Amino acid sequence: MPMRDQREMMERPFFSLAKSKRVKPIDYTSPDGKLWVHVSASPDYGMATIWDADILIYCASVLADMARRGVNDVPRKLNLMPYDLLRAIGRPTTGRAYELLGQALDRLVATTIKTNIRAENRREATFSWLDGWTQLVDEKTERSRGMTIELSNWFWEGVMMKGGVLSIDRAYFDITGGRERWLYKVARKHAGGAGEEGFAISMPTLFEKSGAEGEYRRFKFEILKLAEKDALPGYGLSVETAKGGEPMLRMRRIDGKDGAGEVGQGTGGGSAGVLRQAQDERIVEGLAIKPAQPEPVEGPSHKSVSPGKHETVDASSLIRKAVKGLSDNASRGFMADETIAHLRETCPGWDLHALHAEFETWVNADAARLPANWQKAFIGFVKRHHEKHGHTLRR
Repeated sequence: MPMRDQREMMERPFFSLAKSKRVKPIDYTSPDGKLWVHVSASPDYGMATIWDADILIYCASVLADMARRGVNDVPRKLNLMPYDLLRAIGRPTTGRAYELLGQALDRLVATTIKTNIRAENRREATFSWLDGWTQLVDEKTERSRGMTIELSNWFWEGVMMKGGVLSIDRAYFDITGGRERWLYKVARKHAGGAGEEGFAISMPTLFEKSGAEGEYRRFKFEILKLAEKDALPGYGLSVETAKGGEPMLRMRRIDGKDGAGEVGQGTGGGSAGVLRQAQDERIVEGLAIKPAQPEPVEGPSHKSVSPGKHETVDASSLIRKAVKGLSDNASRGFMADETIAHLRETCPGWDLHALHAEFETWVNADAARLPANWQKAFIGFVKRHHEKHGHTLRR
């Protein structure tokens, strides 16, 4: 079954990009001031994450497949087998995976969204991603008979409307980082059908579209690192200069890159009635772009660059400048790639994002604990945790 994502969900900040629990709301207004999104989290469950959104991608794919096959009255309530869902989104099918699936479904139910997107005659629409979910169990054998997931009307309508979904590469589910997953969605939405020139967006606007917590300079530093790494499946990343000296990220479709398929084939296929790929991807903030023109850039801080006249910037140089502008605790608040790789090798089996959240809570509880080197301090924290509790890990 080709995998598809709901188009509006790929363009606006609807999800937390961190695995640690987020309760701080997301407030977003489009550059033209016409569209806004407010996402609030339950104190008990936290905000739905971009990994939880994989469940919605699977549901959107099921609905789109029903529409493609001509099913009458495509339902809002789906009967699914957890095993099929987990396999489709690239998750393991262990007992722990089923437990995490239940937690993700709870967050999708508990997260509340207010927006004027598709509010039609109303000033705003208020909904949760799911109206509810139920685990079905055979009364005699007590074995699972699957589950029912009731989709919100807003999400269902968004999938079923003409051009409401875009196909995505299955390689997307192999992306581990929250920012990388979100950046793939932005690239797929805006650059998937933009031709060789791709799509360019200034860093401040990209920051607003992400809904990410933390300071802009930290966000810019991390995006520059991702551009330097350039490991997004199906899309090439490069850095250019925008007005005011801020960097601008350009994204181009490259079929087959890092495990991606080809747009329009394999996972990129789809019915024209459900997927208006080339045209819909060129709609940016309500502005339809002529096919012969390079993709314009949103907001007053952007500039359009003519074909063949891109001013390419050395991402490494920008990263070094960004680091100099940060405090001595520049690596605070995130895990470096080197830190993750080292800990996965020396202390395997742990949820590093959960441990990182515990580490930050522990440090913030006492001002005297502020480390000189955040990454080394976190590594030491995890190693001590592993020595003390490693025997509890499931083998």
